[in-house]
Amino acid sequence: MEFEPVIGLEVHAQLKTKTKIFCSCSTAFGAPPNTHTCPVCLGMPGVLPVLNKKVVDYTLRMAVATHCRIARKSRFARKNYFYPDLPKGYQISQYELPIAQHGHVEIEINGRRQRIGITRIHMEEDAGKLGHDPDRPISMVDFNRTGVPLIEIVSEPDIRSPQAAGAYLRQLRAIVQYLDICDGNLEEGSFRCDANVSIRPKGTETLGTRTELKNLNSFKHVEKALQYEIERQKEILLDGDDVIQETRLWDPDKNKTTSMRGKEEAHDYRYFPDPDLLPLVIDDRWIEAVQASLPELPEQKKQRFINSYDLPSYDAGLLTSDRELADYFEECLRLFAHPKQVSNWIMGSLLGLLNAQGKTIHESPITARDLAQLLELIENGTISGKIAKSVFDEMAQSGKPPKTIVKEKGLVQITDTGAVDEIVSQVIADCPEEVEAYKNGKTKLMGFFVGQVMKATHGKANPKLVNEILRKKLDT
Repeated sequence: MEFEPVIGLEVHAQLKTKTKIFCSCSTAFGAPPNTHTCPVCLGMPGVLPVLNKKVVDYTLRMAVATHCRIARKSRFARKNYFYPDLPKGYQISQYELPIAQHGHVEIEINGRRQRIGITRIHMEEDAGKLGHDPDRPISMVDFNRTGVPLIEIVSEPDIRSPQAAGAYLRQLRAIVQYLDICDGNLEEGSFRCDANVSIRPKGTETLGTRTELKNLNSFKHVEKALQYEIERQKEILLDGDDVIQETRLWDPDKNKTTSMRGKEEAHDYRYFPDPDLLPLVIDDRWIEAVQASLPELPEQKKQRFINSYDLPSYDAGLLTSDRELADYFEECLRLFAHPKQVSNWIMGSLLGLLNAQGKTIHESPITARDLAQLLELIENGTISGKIAKSVFDEMAQSGKPPKTIVKEKGLVQITDTGAVDEIVSQVIADCPEEVEAYKNGKTKLMGFFVGQVMKATHGKANPKLVNEILRKKLDT
């Protein structure tokens, strides 16, 4: 029997406001425990929450960018549960009347476009954070994160593979980064995901029993956890047993999911309208102002890169997957107007360097200006492509501009015809057997002769000139 996975994702994005959603406490990350708190976010008796307008602005930006229908009237609800990191005993969220519904995001998988529906986007406050002592049976709670504004983006169960889930998540993160409403940092938890997955016999429409997966703090973990869970559920059904509806934790060290608890339903939280907060009313002028303020979004930028710079779809997709990477590309292109060459160096040498060092483009040791200068040195024949790679490595280590490195190390390409001619003549004189073999038809030896010349010049001879002189001398 063939099975088909049915996947839906719940994504929480922490908004980049300076203050919390219902009070004026700072949202800055990394402060000492319990220093960014006040009576409001700690839920002291008699306090009243006041909605942060910037939170609504940011949520509307995401709603418009994902083609959602925006509710002209929405309201907040209390989600009741008891846990040590929740000081009020409830979380302020939205339930029956969310701010946005029925949107979608476009993704591309193996060259095919797919639309993933968005059920709803709503605002809510974050909970605190528990820390567990590894040596003693003690847990400590930090309430700094309590009240930090989140949007929850709930997808339709339209995702059919772990790879599609990863593509959808990457696209969502790119959108929030382009909108500048969330930094998209999975490691710090400002962009986090829970996954719901079930399987069903291929060709049927009835949904199977789903499990919820938590502790997914990277795209790779999301894809691995979903793949494991799909296989686990297949084995259960093929053995004639039933999948249990539950919440499971992903263990990245063991590459498996483990049971955490039974899956809660909405009625378990006893939602009811928050009596301390008025309904939120959005008028047309507010929506129009948000629409007018939206920047160029990832998909629009990708199409512009394809159309304006004649880049392949793959190049354009990778370069626009991160706003800062796209900006780096265009800054480099402004100084060196050869799109494909810039793209090749960024996607190859630069991203390879950053991945090896675990850095983002924002932390790149090589600026767009310096990369453009390096490419200009190749273009005007000052250095060869081979020498450029060693210059690139030196730029990454020292931070020096390429012209300085080329000058200090004497790496200027030899373009003097007379000098190259003399070296070529010497190489030919030193290799009589190879010359005889070449003249007898083994023309692949041309690469050997080029290599010998480049070795003699420490890679500084102009390769094109070397080939021209070699052919002239060997073919006569």
